[in-house]
Amino acid sequence: MGYKKKLIEVALPLEAINRESAREKSIRHGHPSTLHLWWARRPLAACRAVLFAQLVDDPSSHPDRFPAEEDQKRERERLFKIIEELVKWENINNERILEAARTEILKSTDGNPPSVLDPFCGGGSIPLEAQRLGLKAYASDLNPVAVLITKALIEIPPKFAGMPPVHPGAQRSIRWEGAKGLAEDVRYYGKWMRDEAEKRIGQLYPKVKLPKDKGSGEATVIAWLWARTVKCPNPACGAQMPLVRSFALSTKKGKQAWVESVVDGNKYWFKVRSGQGKPREGTVNRRGTQCICCNTPVPFDHVRTEGKAGRMDQRLMAIVAEGTRGRIYFAPNEEHVEIANSAEPSWRPDAKLQGKVAVNVPLYGLKTFGDLFTPRQLVALTTFSDLVMEAREQALEDAVKTGMRNDDKGINNGGIDAIAYADAMATYLAFAVDKNADYWSTICTWHSGRDLIRNTFARQAIPITWDFAEANPFSDSTGNFLGAVEWIAGVVNATPAISLGAAEQLDATQHIKVFGESVISTDPPYYDNIGYADLSDFFYVWLRRALNKVYPILFSTMLVPKAQELVATPYRFEGSKTSAREFFEDGLKRTFQLIKTKITHGKPMTVYYAFKQAETEGESTTSTGWETMLQSLVTTGYLITGTWPMRTELTNRPVATGTNALASSIVLACRPRPEDAPMTTRRDFINTLKVELPKALKTLQQGNIAPVDLAQSAIGPGMAVFSRYSKVLEADGAPMNIRSALALINQVLDEYLAEQEGEYDADTRWALAWFEQHGVDEGPYGVAETLSKAKNTAVDALVKAGILVSKAGKVRLLRRKELPDDWPACRAERQRGAGRDPAKDQRLTVWEVTQQLIRALVDKGSEEAAADLLKKVGGLGDTARDLAYRLYTICDRKKWAQEALAYNSLVVAWPELVKLAGRGESKRQRQTEMFNL
Repeated sequence: MGYKKKLIEVALPLEAINRESAREKSIRHGHPSTLHLWWARRPLAACRAVLFAQLVDDPSSHPDRFPAEEDQKRERERLFKIIEELVKWENINNERILEAARTEILKSTDGNPPSVLDPFCGGGSIPLEAQRLGLKAYASDLNPVAVLITKALIEIPPKFAGMPPVHPGAQRSIRWEGAKGLAEDVRYYGKWMRDEAEKRIGQLYPKVKLPKDKGSGEATVIAWLWARTVKCPNPACGAQMPLVRSFALSTKKGKQAWVESVVDGNKYWFKVRSGQGKPREGTVNRRGTQCICCNTPVPFDHVRTEGKAGRMDQRLMAIVAEGTRGRIYFAPNEEHVEIANSAEPSWRPDAKLQGKVAVNVPLYGLKTFGDLFTPRQLVALTTFSDLVMEAREQALEDAVKTGMRNDDKGINNGGIDAIAYADAMATYLAFAVDKNADYWSTICTWHSGRDLIRNTFARQAIPITWDFAEANPFSDSTGNFLGAVEWIAGVVNATPAISLGAAEQLDATQHIKVFGESVISTDPPYYDNIGYADLSDFFYVWLRRALNKVYPILFSTMLVPKAQELVATPYRFEGSKTSAREFFEDGLKRTFQLIKTKITHGKPMTVYYAFKQAETEGESTTSTGWETMLQSLVTTGYLITGTWPMRTELTNRPVATGTNALASSIVLACRPRPEDAPMTTRRDFINTLKVELPKALKTLQQGNIAPVDLAQSAIGPGMAVFSRYSKVLEADGAPMNIRSALALINQVLDEYLAEQEGEYDADTRWALAWFEQHGVDEGPYGVAETLSKAKNTAVDALVKAGILVSKAGKVRLLRRKELPDDWPACRAERQRGAGRDPAKDQRLTVWEVTQQLIRALVDKGSEEAAADLLKKVGGLGDTARDLAYRLYTICDRKKWAQEALAYNSLVVAWPELVKLAGRGESKRQRQTEMFNL
C-alpha cells in the first residue's frame, strides 16, 4: 500500500454523525434547504464529517507516532471528538471548532490542502461544507437550477464578504461580517418588491369584514380554499359537483371548524361551522367520488374525461383570515370570487409537463406548467418575476451611489463591481419568487391540523389535489412573499463566505474540470429514483423569466436539459428499462473514468449513494442501483476502501421506540486501483477476506459502530479486498460478480460474530443458540437438554443462573420484564432470597448482564441505572456489548424489529454509559476473573 490511510477508510463516529444529520431535518432558520427547494439534499453534518475524514490521516498511517493499537485507538478517539463537535448545528459557524478541524486538515495535507470538486452538486451541500472547512470549493451540474443554487451558496457570498449594505439609510459605519450586509440588502429590496407589487395587484387580494363578535374593521386573508368541480354524470342531477378530500378547516382542540354543505336539489352552497360537531366525509376516496347533491358514485374515469375536455372548474369553499387570536374562517364571498375571476395574466408558462411530474396531473387535463396555477396566481408570479429586474436596477443605482466601481463585468463574468452586486441581488430575489411558486399553485392544500398551507412539493412529485389552498402574497402567514425573502436572507447571513468558490454548468459524463490539486466528493443521481430535471422545470420556467438577462448561457434552453441527464428513466428510451439501465451504467462509468484522470491519487474520492431499506433481499444487501454503483467503480479501476451508512430518518436515541432503519444513503471511499493489479481465485479471495475483514470489524466495533450499521460498513473493507484485484475468478474461470462478492463478505461477517461466542460463558452460549431457534417462546425440554450437553451446561444450572424457566416439559428464556428488580442487591440479601449482586454472583452470565443492561436502559428508560449496573459488572460489560452485536444480527435476520432496536440502543448508548459509570474506557478483563463456576 503506497498511501496513507485516511480516517474515512478506517473508522468514523457514525452515531454522532447520523444523530446530527437526522436532527438537521428540524432545523429551518439559516439552513440552506430554506434557500431553494432541492430534492434529496445531503445533510450538512454528514458532508462536513465526510470531508474532514476524507482528508485527515488515520493514526495507523503514522506508526512512528502511534506504534501500539492502544495509541492509535486513543488518537482516533481524539479525532472523533473533533467530529462530534463539528457536526453539531449550533457549531456551524463556531470559529474555535472550525479552526480545530482546519488545523487537522492542514496537518494531514502538509499545509497545502486540496480544493474540493463536486461534479453533481445538486443542492450544494458538499461544496458549501468544503468552503466552511476553509477549502476551495468548485462545483458543477448539468441542471441549471442546481448550478444557480450552488452559486448562491458558495460563489456569491464570498465576493461581497465584509461589505456593508448599499440600500439608502443603511448603517455603513458599523462592521458587517461575512455576508450579513448582503443579507440585509436582500431584506430591503425584497420589501421594496413586496410593496411595489401590492400597489400593482393588491386589489386582487381583498380583505374580509370582521363580524361584530370578532371585533371590527377588516382582516387580511391568509388563504382562499377552493374545490375542483366537474359535472355530475347523472342526467337527473347535472350538478357541478365538488371534489373534496376533506371538509375540515381546523382540527385543533378547542378551535375545531369545518365546511358544511347545504343541498337544495341540484344546487348547493357552503357554510362554515365551528364548536361541537364534526365535518362530513370528503367526496373523494380511493375508489372515486360521489355527487354531493344526488349521492351518485362517480368513477375517476369520468373526472379524468371532464378534466381532459377542459370542463373541470373550481368553487370557493371557505376563506381563512388572520384574527387577533388565531385563524378566522368565513363562508364563501361572491365578491371575492368575482375578484379572483377578474385576474388576467399577461404570460403563462406553456411548457408541457414531462416525465415523473406528468404521471398524475395530465390525467385530469393539467398538461402544462401554466395549468398548475389559477389566473390570479399567474398574475402574482409574473408581477413578482418582472419586479426582480426592477429591484436589480434599484440595487445597481444604490451601489453606484456608495462609490462601488462599475466595471460592467457582471456576476456572470466573475465581476465584483456594482453590476455584479445588482446581479447577486436579483439572484436571491428570484429565489424568493421560486419559493412562493411552491406555495402559489393549485397543488397546495390546507393543513387542518396546523392551520397553514402545504407546499406543492410535499413529496418528489406533482400529484393532483382536489381541494386546494390559494395563498395571499401580502399576508403575514404561510406563503407570503416577505416570509420567503426572510428565509433567504437568513441563509445568506449564515453562509461561511470565507474562501472563493465557483459553480458552472457541465455534463459530468463529458467534462470534469479541476483546479490544481483536487479531491472529489459527490452525490451522483441514484438510478431512477428522482427525476431532477423533470421536477426542477417547475422552478426553471420562473427563474428563466426573471434572470434570463443576468445568466443568458445558464438559461439558454427553454427547459432544463434532459437528454444527457444521468438517470435511468425508461420514458426517454421508448419505455425500455434495459436501454435506460445501459445509459445510466455507461454514463456513470464515463464519469468515474474521467474523474480517475483528474483526482489527486494520495487522497480518496467519496461518493454518496442513496440507499433504500426496500433494497435488502434476504440476508444480503442487493439492488440494481447498489450493484450498478459498485460495478461502475470496480470496472473503471477503483479500489473501494470504505462504505459508511448515513442515516437521516432515525436518531436512535437509547430510549427510543420504533424500528431500526437502514441507511438513507451510503458513502463510499474509493481510490484508483494500480494498473498492474493482479488477478486471484475465489479461494484466495475468501482466505484473504477471512484474514483482513475481522481486523477491520474489530476496529469498527472499538469505534462503537451501531449494530444496525455494521453490515453496510463491513462492505467497505470487504470490497477493499475484492476491488484490489483486476479480477476474482470463479472455479469455472468466469469473473466473480458484485453480488457474489457481497454474499461472501456477509458470510465472513457472520462467521466473525459467531467466533466471538468463544468469549462467552457456557450458559450464554446455550442461551444464544436457543434464542436463535426459539426467541423467547417455549420449546421442548428434551431439545433444551440436548443443546445444554453440547454447550457444557445443564437445564437445571440454567434455571439456577436465573435466565431460564422450566415447567411441564417446556422451557423458555426469561423475558426481560421477568428479570428480578433487585438484581443489584448485596449478596447477603440474595442469600436470604432478596436479590443478586452481579459483582458477587456465583453464576453470573453475559446473557443476564446484557438483558439487565437493556432492561434498565431501554425498557425503564434510565441511562443512570444502566451505568450503575455497568460499573458493578466491570470488564464483563464489554463482552455484553459484543453479545448485543450478535443478538442484533439474529433479530434483524428474523425480522424481530423491536427486539433488534433494543440491542442496537445498548451499543449506541455505550459511550455515555461508560462516562456515567465513571470507569473510563476499560480494557476487557478475562471472563475467568468474573466467573466462579
